[in-house]
Amino acid sequence: MSTVTIDWTALPPHELTGGAVSIGNFDGVHAGHRELAAVTVRAARAAGGPAVAVTFDPPPQAVLNPGREKPPLTTVADRAELLHAAGVDHVAVLRADPGLLALSPEAFFEEVIQRVFAARAVVEGYNFHFGRGRAGDNATLRRLCDRHGVQFHEVPPLHAGGEPVSSSRVRGLLAAGDVTAAAELLGRNYTVRGVVTTGAKRGRTIGFPTANLTGVRTLLPKDGVYAVRAAVNGQVYPAAANVGPNPTFGEDARKVEVHLLDFAGDLYGVELAVEFVRRLRDTRPFAGVNELVEQLNRDVEAVRELL
Repeated sequence: MSTVTIDWTALPPHELTGGAVSIGNFDGVHAGHRELAAVTVRAARAAGGPAVAVTFDPPPQAVLNPGREKPPLTTVADRAELLHAAGVDHVAVLRADPGLLALSPEAFFEEVIQRVFAARAVVEGYNFHFGRGRAGDNATLRRLCDRHGVQFHEVPPLHAGGEPVSSSRVRGLLAAGDVTAAAELLGRNYTVRGVVTTGAKRGRTIGFPTANLTGVRTLLPKDGVYAVRAAVNGQVYPAAANVGPNPTFGEDARKVEVHLLDFAGDLYGVELAVEFVRRLRDTRPFAGVNELVEQLNRDVEAVRELL
């Protein structure tokens, strides 16, 4: 298994060529993406070559509309790890640049699918588009594959709750704070990562020390208090996390604060992975510290019962 970052004008290592490729953003690596990976593996075995998932960094939208892109559901590193776990042999990260995005569908097929990966099979979802202005679709791709003797497999949508599983659905559920429903589409609990930094240290004075996360590069769920699992240095702890401001103390900045249950130690400078399990309540102001502490005790008890 390998994860390789390449320019589209270059050639990847030989072991990434001559098999089956599936190209897409794969953001979130949800259940539908894992089905794509499974079909890609089967197509690769039939073709006698590797199963390769091809994704992009930066995302094409960041190149086309800089400053207007949405926070991703997964970092590139996490995306690659999840795709490997889904069964693909290799993950190729194409550097998205204006030249790549200016290719016509036909030129993209020739330059990327044929020249770079020498693909014998291509696997894509039902709503795949490619080439300049997203002008190419699966009908285009099937015609090009047939012309050049490349196997093409279109994977139908995977449904959950009567609708196709998609990254946009996951985003909508997270924006609504429904991390439980998002987990059903992802096939796992939604997770963010950040580095613990120094905060106001107010929590420890009231018996609830918190790890304040900085550098979170992925989408945060709706403001609120959540039951989470926090992973640090190979250990997993039940925890309560607050996403959003701290109105009781007049703080408006949106942040992530995590109180790890039954943990003692210094976390400053350590990366923390926070796995969202269930939303417990809204973030709201309290009349004073005593009322806040009473609610925090209830939050901790809810986490203990749940996790």
